[in-house]
Amino acid sequence: MDVDLGKMVRDSRCISIQLNAYGDRVLSREGLTSVQARVLLFILSQSGGASLTDVHRELNFSMAAASGLIKRLREKGYVRVEACQMDERRKLLFATEKGARVREAMCASLGSIPDLLYRGFTAEELQMLDRLQEKMLKNLAETDN
Repeated sequence: MDVDLGKMVRDSRCISIQLNAYGDRVLSREGLTSVQARVLLFILSQSGGASLTDVHRELNFSMAAASGLIKRLREKGYVRVEACQMDERRKLLFATEKGARVREAMCASLGSIPDLLYRGFTAEELQMLDRLQEKMLKNLAETDN
């Protein structure tokens, strides 16, 4: 059986695009995109605040992309910035009350995605897919060196 590797790459990209579009649709009533929700959920999970660098590293966004996302979340009133008490040059990000209020809606909306995406998969298929995705991520990580 011949496998079209180019098609597989295109399919992976298409899955990613469709997942983002689905997340955007279900979160639109909160005024958020799925990517913004991921950032906000990460900030909410950091009780001592999160830095821009934390967002960059944890969510694998470029610094420029992370900065733009934070800017939009601040403009929408979901995130506030405070100076770090230990180092005033460092800024920490915290969710506002508005950001905390949408946590449940974000979790419910984004939580439905795995059920939708993996519907009909057997446990063995999921385990195999997990191993294969980890292998692909490792291959990509090795190109950074």
